[in-house]
Amino acid sequence: MNKILNIENLKKIYHTKQGEILAVDNFSFNLYEGEFVAIVGPSGCGKSTILSILCGLEKVSEGTVNFNDNSMIGYMLQQDNLFNWRTILNNCLLGLEIKNELTKENIDYVIKLLNTYGLGDFMNNYPNSLSGGMRQRAALIRTLATKPDILLLDEPFSALDYQTRLAVSDDVYKIIKKEKKSVIMVTHDISEGIL
Repeated sequence: MNKILNIENLKKIYHTKQGEILAVDNFSFNLYEGEFVAIVGPSGCGKSTILSILCGLEKVSEGTVNFNDNSMIGYMLQQDNLFNWRTILNNCLLGLEIKNELTKENIDYVIKLLNTYGLGDFMNNYPNSLSGGMRQRAALIRTLATKPDILLLDEPFSALDYQTRLAVSDDVYKIIKKEKKSVIMVTHDISEGIL
């Protein structure tokens, strides 16, 4: 397997009026193609900070983060963040619009994902007509639409009730495996981190 990410001695310090807050200290690991890595820990231990650093929203205080050349990242947040005024299809095309990559081929790819993962009949509906689990699947498809090499999942099931969380997490894991993505997921729930 090819290594696609290397993190060495990562440290992140936030500076506040009250002083310094050490969010991440001496964090190292490698991610390989097709690998699923779960970072499990309680709220406030720096898990989401690591993802924010990996996708470029935060800068490191010390250490190094090295991706394979041209690695694309997809970031799925805790909330689905679907826009209520856009159809499910248009929500899923949003990343492609932003990147100015709204080609027929890419649109067809998103429609195929929606059909494959049970949302084909709902692509012209609006988010308020979907269940929480369906909304999470739509958010994942929106993330997959740009064909990322690495998926970052930030507590992707925390907004769902327990029964929905079990069903949706199983769906999401199957989609990720079928699409052969490398994944880093952060969660406070150890059962979500075990495949």
